[in-house]
Amino acid sequence: QDMNRQVVKTDCATAQIPELDFEIPAFSQKGALTTIEGLIDRAVAGLEQDQPTRKAQNEEVAAKLEEFIAKLKQLKEVPSPFTFVIDDPSGNSFVENPLAPRRDDALLVTRYRRTPQQAAMLGLEGEEQDETPAGSAEDLRNEVLQFNTNCPECNAPASTNMKLVQIPHFKEVIIMATNCDSCGHRRKEVKSGGAIEAQGTRITLRITDPSDMTRDILKSETCSVEIPELEFELGMGALGGKFTTLEGLLKDIRDLVERNPFTLGDSSVPGKAEKLQEFVGKLQEIIEGKTKAHFIMDDPAGNSYLQNVYAPEEDPELRVERYERTFEQNEELGLNDMKTEGYEAEGAPGR
Repeated sequence: QDMNRQVVKTDCATAQIPELDFEIPAFSQKGALTTIEGLIDRAVAGLEQDQPTRKAQNEEVAAKLEEFIAKLKQLKEVPSPFTFVIDDPSGNSFVENPLAPRRDDALLVTRYRRTPQQAAMLGLEGEEQDETPAGSAEDLRNEVLQFNTNCPECNAPASTNMKLVQIPHFKEVIIMATNCDSCGHRRKEVKSGGAIEAQGTRITLRITDPSDMTRDILKSETCSVEIPELEFELGMGALGGKFTTLEGLLKDIRDLVERNPFTLGDSSVPGKAEKLQEFVGKLQEIIEGKTKAHFIMDDPAGNSYLQNVYAPEEDPELRVERYERTFEQNEELGLNDMKTEGYEAEGAPGR
């Protein structure tokens, strides 16, 4: 069944099977929408293509390749577990989760910052961000800053507005909004205006009333969302940063599930499509206040917020827990290698 997982592999992605010490280098094949089995078949066809010539020129090399091709073909029967890795610096490759919208324990997605070499390979090394001269903090709070950019949909010139906003009983955030006059695309993003907190935050809300849908929410880009009653988990990278209401965030989650390309048209599997429709129906019942559920936000950076409607008193349905981050969470946030004290003294002798 795993061999039938849908795979999107872009031109710049590298595919690997560590158990065979096998690798498909970047830019050696065109991008493809296929399955894991299809990707292996494609690799086998590429290796077999020049075998007659190799046999004529060097039988020993041809024999070793023949043996390796046999091992690749045998993988399709999955005689033993093996690991399939796609490394894409552009972030545009994909491996299907057949258990969606639930988490797949066999599938691990890791996001990382591109190296200068990878950026150069993608043609991004010459890009420079426009620097906006910073005024006083008070000026930034009272002013809407505007800078030029390109529309992410049609690439036409557009403008982005940015403003610092103080959230009551929380902290400052930066709200950015992009409007495109050419195609009508609208996009908004929210970034934390402060540093990463000393501890992570886990916020649990028990949804008991339709009025809970009006609570304000700040979901940072490092925050994951969980609804235990639906066995649903949304990873920290999905949907980006948002400042909205609980209803708005749940509707964004619903739209994200409904827009999944593998649930529509020829790519859909009847049983899977029905499960997703059932999930959307249950989620809609929660939005309409017909079903009680728990809504959990887990943010290792501590920069997410869910409104306490009883503030400054305690909210009986809202629980906020602070916890010490694990080494893996610090690694994902880039904190393990970050040094903010003593680095100047280390760098001085080498100058």
